[in-house]
Amino acid sequence: MTILVTGGAGYIGSHTCVELLQSGYEIIVLDNFSNSKPKSLKRVSEITGKSFKTYQIDLVNRNKLEDVFSQNKITAVIHFAGLKAVGESVQIPLEYYHNNLTGTINLCEMMRKYEVKKLVFSSSATVYGSTGDLPIAENSRLGATNPYGRTKLMIEEILRDLYESDHNWSIALLRYFNPIGAHSSGLIGEDPKGIPNNLMPFISQVAVGKLECLNIYGNDYSTKDGTGIRDYIHVVDLAIGHIRALENLENNNGIEAFNLGTGTGYSVLDLVNAFEKATGESIPYVMKERRPGDAAVCFADPTKAMEQLGFKATRSIEMMCEDTWRWQKTNPNGYTGNLELNRKDQATVL
Repeated sequence: MTILVTGGAGYIGSHTCVELLQSGYEIIVLDNFSNSKPKSLKRVSEITGKSFKTYQIDLVNRNKLEDVFSQNKITAVIHFAGLKAVGESVQIPLEYYHNNLTGTINLCEMMRKYEVKKLVFSSSATVYGSTGDLPIAENSRLGATNPYGRTKLMIEEILRDLYESDHNWSIALLRYFNPIGAHSSGLIGEDPKGIPNNLMPFISQVAVGKLECLNIYGNDYSTKDGTGIRDYIHVVDLAIGHIRALENLENNNGIEAFNLGTGTGYSVLDLVNAFEKATGESIPYVMKERRPGDAAVCFADPTKAMEQLGFKATRSIEMMCEDTWRWQKTNPNGYTGNLELNRKDQATVL
């Protein structure tokens, strides 16, 4: 089977490429490298000992996208590509709607034209908005609270309509909670642009000396230590969840949503303390006021993924911290190195 992975050079995409290759799949990666670097794909080849085609194109470019489908025999698609920063989406909503919705529609049109009707979609727990349900199950109330989340929710609805129009489609909607960690090799990991938006890369950049201290937003929530609680899942577990979803699509038509999380909540201070214990590094922090829209507690009910996909996250919070630190310590500037190294460490891009 040949799997097209859109956004395959990104954080979750690159880890999923590793798991796909190690599971015996052939892959084709499509990425415009706006939120990623070709070097991550070179590292994927280094980890797996396998090569694969990579196309540097944007999904909004229909002609170039069709070239990918016409030149390759694709069996299924895992769709990661899209703009993904919550804060930025509030500032430039039109760009998010155009990029994420148009790109997905173009992709689905090409899949329909070339009879590729198996799709794993990278959705998000942001589609649940501020639901008060705990734990959050797939049938919890939906209602995103920012443009990024709304693009995910809109795409889910588009894909439901697509299935209703043609029951030959097999679609999995994977709603991620909070992916952290890195590959155990230390070769691939999260490499955010500028100051990180997410907690774990912020912590690790403080540990490596790139940032002075961690800002913790809110210490007066109704939680055990006053800080917000979230469901953190190791990115390799998350990647394996995509393999299980893909396997499930092989013999099952339909469209189903699945939570990918651990079902366990950790507070911000839990994560800070776990990181300090796992690494021996001190993480100074300052308390700030709550951010508008942040929920006090959010964690998944992972039962459906366990029962229908046979998927369960197994990596501990300690392993998440250890693997993050191994990546950050050996790659303090992410995938950015000296020019000569970068030049030698590029993936082949078509």
